[in-house]
Amino acid sequence: AIREFIVINLMRSGYKVTQAENGLQALELYKNTDEEIDIAILDIMMPEMDGLTVCKEIRSLNENVGIIMLTAKTQEMDKISGLMIGADDYITKPFNPVEVTARVRSQLRRYMQLGSRTAAPARYVIGGVELDDSSKEVTVDGEPISLTPIEYDILKLLMESPGKVYSPKEIYRQVWKEVPLGSDNTVAVHIRHLREKIEINPSEPRYLKVVWGQGYKMEGGR
Repeated sequence: AIREFIVINLMRSGYKVTQAENGLQALELYKNTDEEIDIAILDIMMPEMDGLTVCKEIRSLNENVGIIMLTAKTQEMDKISGLMIGADDYITKPFNPVEVTARVRSQLRRYMQLGSRTAAPARYVIGGVELDDSSKEVTVDGEPISLTPIEYDILKLLMESPGKVYSPKEIYRQVWKEVPLGSDNTVAVHIRHLREKIEINPSEPRYLKVVWGQGYKMEGGR
């Protein structure tokens, strides 16, 4: 019933939607479809294969697809787990259909921006980290790295103002374009992912630093 509810409302908003009855079917559909899928909405509690497993498998296949998890209010650890394995956002049940459409629109906009090759040229360099916003490519010490759309937007935000400290709420407000309610854990998980990708030793970061009690910043890595 929840799936049908989401499908109907997204189709009314003009989106083309493909649905699956369980997690295993969803993964097979994603792997075998001839059409490009931009956004995946996954319920954590799905038969055959749970949403966390499907999320991990999809993310291993494509860093640039948007993934939104559906969770219950009591599934706080599942929310964190979902973000840690690659989800971009989550929606807590029960939810308003307007919220679902808004989250999809936000993720789709980010996905299209990351995939675009027509953006105005902009290049940011901090130490060995280089972000080319015209090609949407990021390299560390000359080696290309693969980022999700959320990770890319966070890194770009921090690299635009080296040394500036951004609070988790400010990062959430600027990257997710939403009111930052309960956003600290969400941002922290994505920061952790970024460190794992751009730092030689994530536990002793050269670039992405935490300012305790205040937020995060990018430094030159010296």
